[in-house]
Amino acid sequence: MQGSALKGSPSDQRLDIVVTGDEGSVRLDRVLAVHSPDLSRSRLKSLILSGDVSIMKKASVAERTEGPAPVHDPAYHVVPGDTITIHVPPAISAKPQGEAIALDIIYEDNDLIVINKPKGLVVHPAAGHHAGTLVNALIAHCGESLSGIGGVCRPGIVHRLDKDTTGVMVAAKNDAAHRSLSAQFADHGRTGAMRRGYLAFVWGLPNRAHGTVDAPIDRHPHAREKMAVRAGGREAITHWEVRQVFNGRDGKPVAALLACQLATGRTHQIRVHLAHAGHPLMGDDVYGPHFKTKASHLGPRAAAALSALGRQALHASLLVLEHPRTEKVLRWETGLPEDLSSLQTALAAAE
Repeated sequence: MQGSALKGSPSDQRLDIVVTGDEGSVRLDRVLAVHSPDLSRSRLKSLILSGDVSIMKKASVAERTEGPAPVHDPAYHVVPGDTITIHVPPAISAKPQGEAIALDIIYEDNDLIVINKPKGLVVHPAAGHHAGTLVNALIAHCGESLSGIGGVCRPGIVHRLDKDTTGVMVAAKNDAAHRSLSAQFADHGRTGAMRRGYLAFVWGLPNRAHGTVDAPIDRHPHAREKMAVRAGGREAITHWEVRQVFNGRDGKPVAALLACQLATGRTHQIRVHLAHAGHPLMGDDVYGPHFKTKASHLGPRAAAALSALGRQALHASLLVLEHPRTEKVLRWETGLPEDLSSLQTALAAAE
């Protein structure tokens, strides 16, 4: 094995490995573990999945027919003579740092802070998003008061919104508030005042004015970054009602605005449930890609507004909860952000 520091970045490393065939396995991750004892197996797996491991096949080395190609599968089979290159980026601190990121604060006191989250803001650090998150902004704004119950990477966080979902979010500023808010979110209004409301622009028009999707959600069996309705998954219940109907160029309903309320809080719940019901969110390329052709039924103005949206058309519009200290019922409601308001106007005009 040969390793050398990358120029211009002393904390980066490049390790070159030639497969000998004596490693005891043909799996990429296990071969790397033999040649790179200083890197843990979990670290090696992470590097493979992130595209930091490339392989030049033995034939390519001899004939110089092609360069190294990234391999994303830890179980990929290598052969003797293959050259593996590992790019080891500098380690990232497990503890997020405060960053001066502007927050649209709706309410704040000594126990909690409520914000109107913009699109594109990741809630907490994770793979691929180690900075520029809501947590980084909260650390800078709240300082040492922020609750640590959620863990070092999620201080103050009691619930989440997807990166491109906008709307009302609350965070705990101390441990007592964190415990209270977490209990309320776990209860989902079954015995208390908690309510979470969303506005969702969906393709098509449901055949009734209101309804409920009661279908368990679990990880997708093949695409691990997605969720899916699956038998044996965790209970998931979404209530919805039609607020507005939008006609297409032919005068027939092509989309609708739904008001949704959560009775549970699963990852991607509304997106998964509405797609399962046959009415995926407009702009949702993960759960509604087969509905892209529906855009041809929109007028030019509406089609342009949808194209400019660049995200799923979902907004967390309402949050009701009991204050963790005073037990007073508090309610926050936010209107549609500019991009969804423009979409709504264009859809309503059927132009």
